[in-house]
Amino acid sequence: MSISINRRGIALAALLFGTGLAAAPTVHAADTLGTPVGHVTLSARSADVGIGYTWGDGTLTYGHQTYHFKVTGANIAAVGYSALKAEGTVYNLKHLHDFDGSYGALAGEATLDKGLGGAVLTNSNGVRIKIETATQGARLAAGAQGLTFTLSR
Repeated sequence: MSISINRRGIALAALLFGTGLAAAPTVHAADTLGTPVGHVTLSARSADVGIGYTWGDGTLTYGHQTYHFKVTGANIAAVGYSALKAEGTVYNLKHLHDFDGSYGALAGEATLDKGLGGAVLTNSNGVRIKIETATQGARLAAGAQGLTFTLSR
């Protein structure tokens, strides 16, 4: 699941947490995902009219080496344009070739100027990436999102 929060959303969250209305304990995804084995950074852009398209590139740090990869993807039910910068922690990557593939997540984005978000992406090889994003632009998107990561050879 991906959630984007603009500056007003951050202020609202600070107000709720500051007043004790949101007193639920904090749970971190890393607690249930296991031991981190790598790190990713990526830059991407999305252009959307109904069905959206995402493209970009990134780096994977795994086993004391850095690998470059391409990002492509699609989103159902989106409109607008945004630029995205993201960093993430990789889990359950046992072999480098398992990184390649399509990653899916339920996603939502509402960016007007700047936004923040996060998601846990999973591919068919069982690799999981807990990712945090920062977006810029004007975009509204909801629904299933698929990203394909392909290592540059």
